[in-house]
Amino acid sequence: MYFQQFAPPEPLHHHVRYFWTLEQQEATPKTFRTIADGCPGLILQHATGGVSDAEGKPWPKLLLYGQATQASTLQTRGPFRLVGACLYPGTERSIFHVKADELTDTCLDVGLLSGPARRLTEHLLAPAPLPAQLAGLAQALLAALRTPMAPPDPGIQYALAQILRTQGNIALPALQATLPFSERSFQRKFKEHVGLSPKLFARICQFQSSLGQLRAMTYDKLSDLAFANEYADQSHHIRSFKEFAGVSPGQYIHHTQQVLDNLTEVR
Repeated sequence: MYFQQFAPPEPLHHHVRYFWTLEQQEATPKTFRTIADGCPGLILQHATGGVSDAEGKPWPKLLLYGQATQASTLQTRGPFRLVGACLYPGTERSIFHVKADELTDTCLDVGLLSGPARRLTEHLLAPAPLPAQLAGLAQALLAALRTPMAPPDPGIQYALAQILRTQGNIALPALQATLPFSERSFQRKFKEHVGLSPKLFARICQFQSSLGQLRAMTYDKLSDLAFANEYADQSHHIRSFKEFAGVSPGQYIHHTQQVLDNLTEVR
């Protein structure tokens, strides 16, 4: 397999974390495990045998996926090329005019959308060299952004930034007390914008911090990861890791191969 990652153009910096491509020429079937990473995304697939989810349901050619609350699996049955965009939380609404909580743990065929987002399908499904596809994807996203939308609530933007800044290790009641709305409104507005409750999003950020340290091997023993990321104890960290990565930290080291930030190959 061959993976590449690309920075988005300047006008998309606040909406797209990065573009990526993943290609495989062999006909060997593969099983992958997705990892909860706190981000939605967009994937364009060109696959001989197709890509399907854990239940065998085929992916659409161009799909928008929302926040994941747990690990899941997908299969490929032949050579494929995937072109994707890892998006920032809230981009579902600003570009695709979809509430984030309507996409949680699911995906949507972009061809079924109305308005500017639907033109993504028209631009991207025709065969083209990879550089042209990446350029077309960026141009189509920029065009969709030009459609006027009400700006996101600044209080929710502030809360999201604080949770990200602290990697999930923040006292949510204290954060909510700084915001100009009630706890109930905070929960509702945050879930509409991000696709997850503040608590669950913070837990995923905390897990992602420990995963980054595991990948970088910046620890002496696995229990160090739990305490460095303010888990109550090692067993708490292991339960959380299994929930979001599908395996324990030890199993991740020995039985998985990282493909993308949020995708591993099951060995």
